[in-house]
Amino acid sequence: MSESGRFSARKLIFPVLLLGGALCIGLMSILLAVAASSAHLNPLEALLLRLRLTVRSAELSRPLGGDDGVVCFSVARGMDASQIAQQLAAQGFALDPELFRAYVRYFNIDARLQAGTFSLRRSLTLPQLAERLTDANLDTVRFRTLEGWRLEEIAAAIDRTSGLAFTGADFMALVGAGAGSQGGEIGAFAARVGLPTGRSLEGFLFPDTYILPACEGAASLVERMLANFDARVTPQMRAAALANGLTFYEAITLASIVQREAIFDDERPRIAGVYLNRLLNSRRTTPDPNIPTTLDADPTVQYALGNARNPETWWARLTPEDYRSVRSPYNTYLYQGLPPSPICSPGLASIAAALYPERTDYAYFRACPTSGGRHIFSRTLSEHARACD
Repeated sequence: MSESGRFSARKLIFPVLLLGGALCIGLMSILLAVAASSAHLNPLEALLLRLRLTVRSAELSRPLGGDDGVVCFSVARGMDASQIAQQLAAQGFALDPELFRAYVRYFNIDARLQAGTFSLRRSLTLPQLAERLTDANLDTVRFRTLEGWRLEEIAAAIDRTSGLAFTGADFMALVGAGAGSQGGEIGAFAARVGLPTGRSLEGFLFPDTYILPACEGAASLVERMLANFDARVTPQMRAAALANGLTFYEAITLASIVQREAIFDDERPRIAGVYLNRLLNSRRTTPDPNIPTTLDADPTVQYALGNARNPETWWARLTPEDYRSVRSPYNTYLYQGLPPSPICSPGLASIAAALYPERTDYAYFRACPTSGGRHIFSRTLSEHARACD
């Protein structure tokens, strides 16, 4: 080789060495990155999976569908990544099961996939979807019911709550008239509290805030509400109803009236005592003429009216004519005794008031325009008439 040829060759050696060094550094970087993210794999499998994911990186960043609606997706215990991927594809997620398996295998997500029910959207990418499937408790819905709501108000709140997998109609189908014929825990609860045949669960769906796992049905909410009632209202409290001459069902009916009547907790036992005085008087062979024999409870008339007068509320303002014109067994101005059923969901303070009423000789109470919602209690009708003077 000529001197000039040898010189040219020497000139090429350095760039080649630099290129080779750069390639080695690049390869080492790739290998280090692969090792860092896949220590659970042998090096060859890790490298092959990384190459496959790199080639198909565009697919990993695309949404798995154009529909953003919620999909309730269940993973049975024991399902592996391939089975999960096949089920996802069957439910309309545009993913390649093999790519899904490669992704979760490479990042060790397959070891963290959980059984359970997930609230998913097809707008997720494959990496986002895979991560969501590692926590069955991630998707929850917060649902709150208020003291004093009737069943229809709870159903309307269900329809207003985003993320629930059931409707107010689904709820009403479980808790409405004839709820005692339901199977499972609902039917068992109805038997425990002495729910009369054909009645709803009005009064027993404990008002509280409930955290519901993703995609659970209406039965899950109902069972949680009933379990909450069981936990709050102890067996000793239930036995107290008998001491007042009431069945437990009657006591909850009384509690529901107290709930709608009282604003302040300290007045609830006294209001319950007034109603109990009237109720027991109606049951006497010779009633005391100084004590009414009807409960005369406005909320029961409101319950009978429902939202027929004003679709915006289930508790319409009453007129004096309503006390005589509303023909319903719930009109306690016309009919003696308790109404046929509870009229709302009472809170614990109202339930305790009905079970442990304040024993007084008060027969009347009223709220005056300037009383701020507090009531004045009276023993006689004449005192009652002058209460707001």
